[in-house]
Amino acid sequence: MIDTDVFLRAEALLQICRKNGVTLSTVESCTGGLVVGSLTEVAGSSSVVDRGFVTYTNEAKNQLVGVPMLLFENYGAVSEEVARAMAAGGLTHSNATIAVGITGVAGPGQSENKPAGLVHICAARRDGDILHEQCMFDGDRAAVRKASVLKALDMITSLA
Repeated sequence: MIDTDVFLRAEALLQICRKNGVTLSTVESCTGGLVVGSLTEVAGSSSVVDRGFVTYTNEAKNQLVGVPMLLFENYGAVSEEVARAMAAGGLTHSNATIAVGITGVAGPGQSENKPAGLVHICAARRDGDILHEQCMFDGDRAAVRKASVLKALDMITSLA
């Protein structure tokens, strides 16, 4: 069900995580669970994947992983601040070593300040290491979501 590029990247990440004793959780909005889905497509992923949260609405982000509602009011759902809070919440609400938070505009809808293709991804380790990237991906909804998954897998790999 997952395309070859994504599957191979997920498989490689899982091998690194196993070798290093790392476990993962995801907190996903615009990717709708595709990151955790790509990881669990690989046999044996249960030794690494702790859990995945699909938090499509602001209320879900708040209720499931504790993203403060004030962040949405001050910065909007598609922001570095929210992506960081999502990753932090993924660590707080799991047993994982690393959590990734992804929020963005996959399209086709967009606003003046938040164009289609704008995605914020944050990967955080329980020991305090944090990576954030603001990305601007080209293409249609499917292309933006795939690019977001690949970038998230790469960022997790950097911390693993």
